[in-house]
Amino acid sequence: MGELVERLELGLPDGAVVVDPDVTAAYRRDMAGFCEAGEPAAVVFPETVEQVQHVLRTATELRVPVVPQGARTGLSGAANAVDGCIVLSMVRMNRILELDPVNRIAVVEPGVVNAELSRAAAESGLTYPPDPSSWESCTIGGNIGTGAGGLCCVKYGVTAEYVLGLDVVLADGRLLSTGRRTAKGVAGYDLTRLLVGSEGTLGVVVRAVLALRPAPAPQLALAAEFPSADTAGAAVCEVMAQGLTPSLMELMDATTVRAVNELGRMGLPESTRALLLVAFDGPDRVAELERTAGLCRAAGATEVVPAEDRAESELLLEARRLALPALDRLGTTMIDDVAVPRSRLAAMLNGVEAIAERHGLTIGVVSHAGDGNTHPIVIFDASDEEQAARAQRSFDEIMALGLELGGTITGEHGVGLLKRDWLARELGPVGLELQRQLKAVFDPLGILNPGKMV
Repeated sequence: MGELVERLELGLPDGAVVVDPDVTAAYRRDMAGFCEAGEPAAVVFPETVEQVQHVLRTATELRVPVVPQGARTGLSGAANAVDGCIVLSMVRMNRILELDPVNRIAVVEPGVVNAELSRAAAESGLTYPPDPSSWESCTIGGNIGTGAGGLCCVKYGVTAEYVLGLDVVLADGRLLSTGRRTAKGVAGYDLTRLLVGSEGTLGVVVRAVLALRPAPAPQLALAAEFPSADTAGAAVCEVMAQGLTPSLMELMDATTVRAVNELGRMGLPESTRALLLVAFDGPDRVAELERTAGLCRAAGATEVVPAEDRAESELLLEARRLALPALDRLGTTMIDDVAVPRSRLAAMLNGVEAIAERHGLTIGVVSHAGDGNTHPIVIFDASDEEQAARAQRSFDEIMALGLELGGTITGEHGVGLLKRDWLARELGPVGLELQRQLKAVFDPLGILNPGKMV
């Protein structure tokens, strides 16, 4: 390790290389449970592209694995260290380099926090739509690495749809520039799209060109209570079938509703088996909200409460914000991330309920209903080995259910360590082999985030 540290320090400023185990221990893992994490040899904090290149060249020459990290808010183990690795923390490369309201782009370093970019864009009347739940702390580099989503995906899409170009340091230290700054461009293979969601296994993002959009009007929301997952799922399908495009469409199951009631004293009746929250931010949002309210009632909603203004909308949406804190109070949580076709959403919720009963566990489901992305949250006592084993089995059964329903094992959290085996099942042998061949082209020595994804 002595040679590694000496070589790293030659091209980095004082304090950029940390080897104190009491400090490096904090950089071993992200927020995923059930994922192993190794002991890094060093944690490095570069501040320039050239410093990142120096780290990768050193790692290649000494055959040392490199694990890129952002804010470590991920939920798949993609940022977990491996034994003897260099943890490459990108948090000090945190500048917004350019914000161009004419071309509607931002050029940023990977350590920029999502919320900081959103606030900077708002000063020019623009917005950066991808909004993961951890947007106040997660970084753009991490969002790109995992292909992050958020609450607004039903209308605005995920991170991949806003990444126009990337500067990426490859495993051997070369700098690759992909993509464009123009609104359109189809020259060559789309390496930018390939790199988004690659979890640091193909290269290290050091700069991103991001698309911005005009800032929308404030949302107007409604809350609809349903007696079953089937009636709530029917309402979701009808809203989408009628051509409406909500800016937010969230669904919480009965377990989550009860937990939110206990924490926030929301006053929801015990008979509520599913709570649907729908919002619009377009010029016709009042009329769209009224149409949606009618569709919810026709589908079987027992109560529909539309907001009259922005303040009331925020009060209604508070239930969704309380969902994760409310479930966290019940025990250790393991968050799944399975997306299914919207038409199978009710089947997914009913299937998860059956899995919970079969294993004697509490599992709450929060769903980005508008795009079918469900987050079943398994709750268990981590000190109870037998219960933890049941939680792991239920987690796997939920992923199997998602695939059976025509879905995917991850909609926005990524694969990492947590779902690596399941990725092979989803891709099949041919798809998996092609992905491994792509990995070898970018990283022939296999030093970039080894053990993750493929």
